[in-house]
Formats: sequence, structure tokens, C-alpha cells
Amino acid sequence: MNSDKPVALVTGAATGIGRSAAMALAKHGYNVVINFSRSEEAAKTTARDAEAAGAQTLLYRCDVSDDACVQAMLEATEKKFGRLDVLINNAGTTIDVEPKNLDGVKVQEWNRVFAVNVLGLFLVTRAAVPLLRKSPNGCIVNTCSIAGLRPSAQPLPYAASKAAVANLTKTLANALGPEIRVNAVAPGWMEGDWMRRTLAENYEGLMARRAHYTPLKRCCTADDVAETMLSLILSNHFVTGEIIVIDGGFSSTT
Repeated sequence: MNSDKPVALVTGAATGIGRSAAMALAKHGYNVVINFSRSEEAAKTTARDAEAAGAQTLLYRCDVSDDACVQAMLEATEKKFGRLDVLINNAGTTIDVEPKNLDGVKVQEWNRVFAVNVLGLFLVTRAAVPLLRKSPNGCIVNTCSIAGLRPSAQPLPYAASKAAVANLTKTLANALGPEIRVNAVAPGWMEGDWMRRTLAENYEGLMARRAHYTPLKRCCTADDVAETMLSLILSNHFVTGEIIVIDGGFSSTT
């Protein structure tokens, strides 16, 4: 089928930022390709909710570090919708090793983080470019992190991978313009399961402390990130190669 509505592909769309982005796009008139790797039930819930918001969806299981699978996902997107207007590269992973514990980082763990967070972003982007070039508003938004822009308490491979995402965002903006804009968002400390796993029993106390020292007096949410993504997609048509920090002003004032 050919779609009269714009189409967005969101990787890692089952939960968190990906789910919020998929829902925001559905509510603003987009059909949505919902990519997931492991969280099938959560992805199905996202698809049902996006359909209830008016979108047609394509639910697609794919490890973004698998090039053949990525190519098949984009072929399925073209077959179902006949177009692609927006790509949100959100799929990501990390490990649970403190940054000072260099010996605790296994080579295979490091490689897996980079395979998903960096190689995966490249593979999906490369496969999506032919369709995005045909769109009147071809747009890519990458999920970076404040950890990729300044020292943080995040695991070393995760922080390094997000620094690579920041560089890729700027490099791809130069390579793919003028047809395709490429920007990124860099959330700070964000409410939800990701930080709950990272901070464990210290979650409530440390999040409250971070909110206290943030000018806007709270921490980031997945919906905050989706809102900024949507702004970069729907507006800001002369903006590319930018990384928008979403942390309530914390990194600018501390």
C-alpha cells in the first residue's frame, strides 16, 4: 500500500523514549514502524496504543546490529507504506559496571554496546536513506545522552558509544544534507526503569537530589524527550547537526 500519511520508523520503540516518541508521532498524524528486539509484549502494547491514536503500525522484531535484518525491516516498511519520512534511532543498550572498574568491563560486553548503539545506528540510517531522500521532510533524530557530552557516572562503553553518536549526528548531517536533516537529543538524568536499574536502591534519593539542583526542579521524562524530538521533526526546518540537551538546565548551571 501507499500511504498518504507520513511514516516514521522508531527503533527501540517498546518502552521508554522509543514508546513516547512512537505515541507522539501517532498522535500527530504519522503511521509508525515499531521496532523492537526483545520486549515483544511491550512492543505490542505500544502498537495497540499507537493504533488507538489513529496510526497504522508495522511491528517489526529486529536487532539493529544485524545488517540483513535491518535491510529486511526497511524493505517491509517500503512494502507496507511505500515511504519513510522520519527515522528515530533510539535502540540502545548498556552494562552494569561502574566507570572506575576498568577490569570489570568484558571485551564482548564493550563490543555489544557499540554494536547496538553505534553500528546499529549506522546500519539503520544507511538502509533508510534511499526512502528518506524521497520525502519532502526527510528527518533523522538520534538518541544521544548527556553521558556522551561530558564526564558522568555511566559505564564506560555506554558513555563512549554516546560520544560516537554525537559525532555521527554531526557527520551525517553534513553527508546527508540538504535532503535529510540529522539531529540528536541528549537527555540528562531521566525518570524511569533505566535509571532505576542504574541507581538501584539509591534511585529515589539521588533523583530527588538531582532535581533539587536543576533549575526546573525536576528530572527529565521520556515524554520530555519525545516532545523535543517532535519539535525537531515538525519545526526547526533549518536546523541540522545539532544535539539538544534535555536536562532542565542542570548541565548549563552546575
